[in-house]
Amino acid sequence: MHDLKWIRQFSEELDRGLARRGKEPLSKEILDLDTKHRAALTELQELQASRNQLAKDFAVAKRQGQETTDIAAKSEALKAKMAELETTAARLSEELGIILAGIPNHPAADIPDGLDESANEQVRQWGEPRSFDFTPRHHFELGEALQLMDFERAVKLSGSRFVVLYDQLSRLERALAAFMLDIHTREFGYREVNVPLLVKESALYGTGQFPKLREDTFQVNADHWLIPTSEVCLTNLVAEEILPSESLPLRFTAYSACFRAEAGAAGRDTRGMIRQHQFTKVEIVSLTQPDQSEEEHERMLKAAETVLQRLELPYRVMLLCAGDMGFNARKTYDLEVWLPGQNAYREISSCSNCGDFQARRMNARWRSAAGQKPEFIHTLNGSGLAVGRTIVAIMENYQEPDGSIRIPTALVPYMGGIEVIEKA
Repeated sequence: MHDLKWIRQFSEELDRGLARRGKEPLSKEILDLDTKHRAALTELQELQASRNQLAKDFAVAKRQGQETTDIAAKSEALKAKMAELETTAARLSEELGIILAGIPNHPAADIPDGLDESANEQVRQWGEPRSFDFTPRHHFELGEALQLMDFERAVKLSGSRFVVLYDQLSRLERALAAFMLDIHTREFGYREVNVPLLVKESALYGTGQFPKLREDTFQVNADHWLIPTSEVCLTNLVAEEILPSESLPLRFTAYSACFRAEAGAAGRDTRGMIRQHQFTKVEIVSLTQPDQSEEEHERMLKAAETVLQRLELPYRVMLLCAGDMGFNARKTYDLEVWLPGQNAYREISSCSNCGDFQARRMNARWRSAAGQKPEFIHTLNGSGLAVGRTIVAIMENYQEPDGSIRIPTALVPYMGGIEVIEKA
């Protein structure tokens, strides 16, 4: 959410930021509505003052035995006009709120310009893609041949974009989650949290999923929605709170199922585990003072990179351009892992600094010292990592000619000593 006072002062800057994202300017529409809304409120105050004076005049006239009919009529006329103005002010406020809620975060000055992924910049690359002396297969080909990955029965149970994993692949998912959580908690100081999978609409609004991504979210009943990511829960832990400075930064991590309708992904990644309605992810969230958020962003990125490095999976770090960033982000790094089956790098993590954008929506603040005015915190979130896509990356990078899958050395203890996944 953007600060209306900031928009009044820096309307041209708002439009420049929107243009960098490929959006039309909105400052004129916002300022026109704001002017009308404030005028209505001012007139309401003036009418209320006049009505208060009429009430005093009525009391004086009554005490003195004078005629009060004209005064009462004027008061009633003012009351009716005030009711109309209150309706107008409420309508203008609602229209203004809808526009403000739909404006994406202002892009940071140090990210590249561009409208799509072609303008993203590579920051660095880690590891060399493996050279195969055979044609590497897709993960779904490997999984189905091993009889450990079942899409057909998943369709019978739930429809398309679901999967059933058996035996060692099921265990691999559990092992990866524990492996990732151990790195984030033991080495980077994130606090492990077990979060609800159902949240209220206010939580989704607070982190900016609503109203933008409403069609991509599964509604369970009138009061609850399935989480698209545990970021919603972890970030909203401090909604409507004022945090003491000594408590910051707060760092949380959670392993959870995530649910997305993938409404905008028709025809994309229809086979396999890359893009599903239900998937698991280890999320990392940081809540910081404003002057700490840039440093925290780099620290968060390092935590996600550490997981890939320990698994010895080749990847690259991409700095997203303004037009390719998510709605809530002001700066985003994507980690893209190498997938031999696709002969391409694919996103496995996004680490974003949201500045105070989400905090304004959640009313999450911090106080530097007793008696000081509270300020909005900065929020950051990242995948550390998407577990399903990590399974995909391990299967494709560690596949053998016979279709078996070697387990990365660092993961063997989490697999109970299993070093190779083979067909039973």
